[in-house]
Amino acid sequence: MLNKNQVNYCLDVMKEMYPQAECELRHSNPFELVIAVLLSAQCTDVLVNKVTEPLFMKYKTPEDYLAVPLEELQKDIKSIGLYRNKAKNIRKLCQMLIDDYGGEVPKTKTELMKLAGVGRKTANVVASVAFREPAIAVDTHVERIAKRLAICRWKDSVLEVEQTLMKKVPEDEWADTHHRMIFFGRYHCKARNPQCPECPLLELCREGQKRMKKAEAIDQQT
Repeated sequence: MLNKNQVNYCLDVMKEMYPQAECELRHSNPFELVIAVLLSAQCTDVLVNKVTEPLFMKYKTPEDYLAVPLEELQKDIKSIGLYRNKAKNIRKLCQMLIDDYGGEVPKTKTELMKLAGVGRKTANVVASVAFREPAIAVDTHVERIAKRLAICRWKDSVLEVEQTLMKKVPEDEWADTHHRMIFFGRYHCKARNPQCPECPLLELCREGQKRMKKAEAIDQQT
């Protein structure tokens, strides 16, 4: 596993590559962000943004989502995977906001995780982006990059990945680290076709080195 100095070097490189990395889910307030992140599970941000553009024009408050039949809300988000379950969770979440939080999105990760459809990752994203609370949200990109670079172990759970990153990264860098790792995973170290030959971190990446050797072996056989 990489030590702290090596981890910091990797993050510095990602910062140079993606200095403007930030949340790509379009939103104008914490409530819209909660809805967008909930919709983003197993779905791309690009598709979520296409759906939320008209959605956020139609629904402004928690009450708005409860004022229409469930079937109508499902139709409005039908192009997104798991839309039936997500529509139900949106309505449950909105009812909880009204009943327990005066219609406002709570600011702490602990309270956010009580909301329907909001897991640890969603809570971390909302707390970090909307309220600037230090947090590292581990999505598929962050988990993949952390394991490929040996920042953590391959067998680590999502929670263990988060805890390892929190130990190795200064607290005031948590939010930016989350976004930079996402950009690095989304646009460079992709799941299926990572850009290993051009990667500035190849010397530190055993996974990348293995891929390069495998590719070289295949080339020699052809």
